[in-house]
Amino acid sequence: MGDWQDGSWSNYNQQDWNSGQTEGFQQFDYSNYGTDGSQYAQDSSMAYVQEQKSYSGSMFIPEPMTDTGFQPQTASGFEDEPPLLEELGIHPDHIMQKTLTVLNPWRTTDPAAAGDSDLAGPLCFCLAFGSFLMLSGKLHFNYIYGIGLLGCLAIYALLNLMAISGVAICTVVSVLGYCLIPIVGLSGLSVLFSLTGILGNILTGVAVLWCTASSSKLFVTALEMRDQQILVAYPCGLLYAVFALITMF
Repeated sequence: MGDWQDGSWSNYNQQDWNSGQTEGFQQFDYSNYGTDGSQYAQDSSMAYVQEQKSYSGSMFIPEPMTDTGFQPQTASGFEDEPPLLEELGIHPDHIMQKTLTVLNPWRTTDPAAAGDSDLAGPLCFCLAFGSFLMLSGKLHFNYIYGIGLLGCLAIYALLNLMAISGVAICTVVSVLGYCLIPIVGLSGLSVLFSLTGILGNILTGVAVLWCTASSSKLFVTALEMRDQQILVAYPCGLLYAVFALITMF
């Protein structure tokens, strides 16, 4: 029984080995492996060479941006914007018109330019007035600003009582400051010669009348106060007469 088992077991193992060898193991042909590998390397090198040939040096050139909805502002957009001075509330054309009206009281003026509340010009004229007085040996900056402030408040209250639409304090300061130009010129002449003589008295009277006529016309034009220029001119003349006295003495 043992012999049969050994014989049959050996026969069985041999049959299984032969059948497994014929069925489970397959033979592969490795004869073309070297040629296929060299062909693959040759194809890769050819592709790399073609890629190098097709390179146009656009590595550092950025690609065009896609449309993200943002549109940069063109030059036409900047042209449509108002000038910087107008955004700050400074109108050079109004300043020029008001200055020319002061120099020529009979000149027609735009009501918008006459009622402009520009304070840059009055400040410059006040500084020039004080500087000319200082050159002539009179340090009167405190008198200029003190009398000017009281005069502006008084005329502001008076015009609000006379005008139907009312007036802003900045408009009053602007008009009175611009109309100070003849007094500034008179203070410039006081540096050259004394105004206590006959010629000085005549020039002082002309300057006061000039300032009075210009300021009253600007107030009447800006506030549409018809046939009231003489009533407006009287307090303005008193104010400019005080500045003239400071210039003379």
